Amino acid sequence: MTPMPDPTVLLARAGARATITIHRPDKLNALDAAAIDELRRVLLDVRQDASVRAVVITGSGSKAFVAGADIGELAALDPIAARAMAARGQHVFDLVEQLGKPVIAAVNGYALGGGCELVLACTLRIASDAAKFGQPEINLGLIPGYGGTQRLPRLVGKGRALDLLLRGSTIDAQEALRIGLVDRVVPAGELMTSAETLADELATKAPQAVRAILEAVNRGLDLPLADGLRHEAALFGLVAATADMKEGTRAFLDKRAPVFTGQ
Repeated sequence: MTPMPDPTVLLARAGARATITIHRPDKLNALDAAAIDELRRVLLDVRQDASVRAVVITGSGSKAFVAGADIGELAALDPIAARAMAARGQHVFDLVEQLGKPVIAAVNGYALGGGCELVLACTLRIASDAAKFGQPEINLGLIPGYGGTQRLPRLVGKGRALDLLLRGSTIDAQEALRIGLVDRVVPAGELMTSAETLADELATKAPQAVRAILEAVNRGLDLPLADGLRHEAALFGLVAATADMKEGTRAFLDKRAPVFTGQ
């Protein structure tokens, strides 16, 4: 009997928090096609699980979050396969961004190429002080294919993004914080505690309001302001009809902590 291969993406649950770990430590957690497919399966599982209200994504070991794509796979691509590979990766990273639940990147080491693109797709980003970031695809004669040319300028601005994309340089955690690529830098030993604490805090919020905020922001960035405001008003109306809205306002008036059920 052929033994089952070790999983490349691990999923653990703790209360309302799920932790997804990219698990290819011998390859610095590089994302090959199998890992991308496994990540998609895990994300769909988490999205459908109403008991999960916040997610942490990290990498195995202390050296790397995700050190990019599998270069061996890249070297063998023809144009048609390359386009399909990019589309598949973009779809999976879109799932991260559009999960409807906060996704926190806990960046424990190298986040290069596809790893940096995965960080960009997350809702919030906490980095170890030992983390490194970059989009080095230009040094391989390539461009980012999992959303880096689109999400990076939206996050840090056009000029800073082009500097990273065209030079293929690597920056440390403090520089990533300065330009807005990450939201917080913590000592390496505090990374997972910080990410889990934030996830647990976000998991206490009203799930439908969280989902509406994520939708309003993500969709609104691609709309003219007037259209974005109309979409916000529509979502505001929908959320106002929820039991959680009634619980939240009543709890405030009663001077107690609300208990949100997602209804």
